[in-house]
Amino acid sequence: MTTHDLFPLEDLAPDSARRVDVGGREVAVVRIGDDVYAIGDTCSHAEVSLSEGWVEPDDCAIECVAHGAMFDLETGEPLSLPATRAVPVYEVSVVDGRVVLTLGDDEEAAS
Repeated sequence: MTTHDLFPLEDLAPDSARRVDVGGREVAVVRIGDDVYAIGDTCSHAEVSLSEGWVEPDDCAIECVAHGAMFDLETGEPLSLPATRAVPVYEVSVVDGRVVLTLGDDEEAAS
């Protein structure tokens, strides 16, 4: 397991998303209130950046800006069409006010 210190939590406004490149992969880091989620940044339907979409706090989801597909931030599963395939989710936490992403050995090897 490898941890990556990304940025201070205060740099990510509530109910917003930000793309980061970690270990050769693009990850959307999403904040809802004080909770933080990390999900693959590329929509499985149209290869569009999910971090450019809309955060849906009530559904704990993010909506793709291109065609409106929504993804569950906890599971990566699509919640609406046109997406039918899940996107990866990653372990993320807030440690001493900083957002920290943890990648498993298999995720590091895939990069």
